[in-house]
Amino acid sequence: MTRRILGPFNRVEGDLEVQFESDAGVITQAWVNSSLFRGFERILVGKVPSDALVYTPRICGICSVAQSVAAAQALAQAQGLTPTLNGQLVTNLILACENLADHLTHFYLFFMPDFAREVYQSQPWFSDTAQRFKAQSGSAHGEVLKARAEWLHITGILAGKWPHSLSIQAGGSTRALEAQEKLQLLLLIRQFRAFLERVVFVDQLEAVTQLSTADELNTWQAAHSNSDFGRFLQLANRLKLNGLGRGTDRFLSYGAYGQYFPQGVWVQGQIHALDVEQITEDISHSWMQAEQRVAVPFQGETQPHWEKQGAYSWCKAPRLNGKVVETGAIARQLVAQQPLITNLVQASGGNVATRVIARLLELARVVPVMEQWCQAIQIGEPFCAHASMPDEAQGIGMVEAARGSLGHWLTLQAGKIAHYQIIAPTTWNFSPRDELGQAGALEQALVGTPVEDTGAVKVQHIVRSFDPCMVCTVH
Repeated sequence: MTRRILGPFNRVEGDLEVQFESDAGVITQAWVNSSLFRGFERILVGKVPSDALVYTPRICGICSVAQSVAAAQALAQAQGLTPTLNGQLVTNLILACENLADHLTHFYLFFMPDFAREVYQSQPWFSDTAQRFKAQSGSAHGEVLKARAEWLHITGILAGKWPHSLSIQAGGSTRALEAQEKLQLLLLIRQFRAFLERVVFVDQLEAVTQLSTADELNTWQAAHSNSDFGRFLQLANRLKLNGLGRGTDRFLSYGAYGQYFPQGVWVQGQIHALDVEQITEDISHSWMQAEQRVAVPFQGETQPHWEKQGAYSWCKAPRLNGKVVETGAIARQLVAQQPLITNLVQASGGNVATRVIARLLELARVVPVMEQWCQAIQIGEPFCAHASMPDEAQGIGMVEAARGSLGHWLTLQAGKIAHYQIIAPTTWNFSPRDELGQAGALEQALVGTPVEDTGAVKVQHIVRSFDPCMVCTVH
């Protein structure tokens, strides 16, 4: 029996350490440590409600819009306020812009560079892969950064800046558009579509979204091997990434973009309605103390206790009806009954290959609907609704960030924030064990992974397939 520690990981937002035991070169147990406490939930207590829209985007510099939208939804529910149609459309565009930029960044700058590492240099595909995807020097690097920068101009127009935008409000957006700006947005979306169709897929987006089975995907790959998606699929097949990093096979989605992606839970091919009251947080193995070790978010506490015996992470352990779930693009596609992802998961579960395919498929699916949202904006109509804030209220904001389900739970007393709890996507995916000893989603996905033939690179493939954001995890 051998025990090893990997970390800190590079190309990860925040601090991450993975410890595992292996026997005969295969991982038998794993422990995931979120090693930095931040405590935004404590910072918010005592602030006026609107301050949540200023503080929560600063939890993260990658998914700050998602934090803004979740906070705005929690405030809207507390106020009993419905955003205007224009406000919802603009919010969808800003959030989708951030999420798709994240998918692009993850694929090109975080995930694919691992295949250009020296451990693979004896492989026949290594030279071409390194030339294209090597960190900082690969030919894709400059193309992607340029496309990403131009894409984020959408958020510049709609929200003034990215990250930490402040235009998103409970009732919509403070930024009203003029006719020429609407045309500019549509041009930016179509420009990004052209990049995806020319570089990422070398095919029309609609053709990619119509793929429905593994056989169709393999046939498509053979015909589009010059695309970056095709290059990934070839690597995934050669390295059998569909047999690596299988997790819980229970998937959670809060729903996104006005239910373009619906809310629900996917288990063994069945889709179930989400009961929000079944969401709890367990601090049994977290460096936290509270009166209740397991509590619903409205009653949960964020009190650090770094000398706690038996704890090994600052991350809490969220559970749904006491069960471990996985969240992310793969969950969104499953709950939306997307044929290809459903077919792949039913064949080999959630794994490294399917997580990445789901994210790239989301690029192809969401860009066309963004064109529709842009065209639906009514110039001259209100972009934001208003209502007074009650002194006593509760609200929940539930959105889908790039990495998965993000929830904010807000309680107001005497006109101030009395309680605020956040469960981020990586909190779900990278949670520690709970009071029953159930390992978190990543901890389960690592079990069975070989670690001797190519060092620990396979561990890194699994970790990166979830695209962790550790600063959100510990908020």
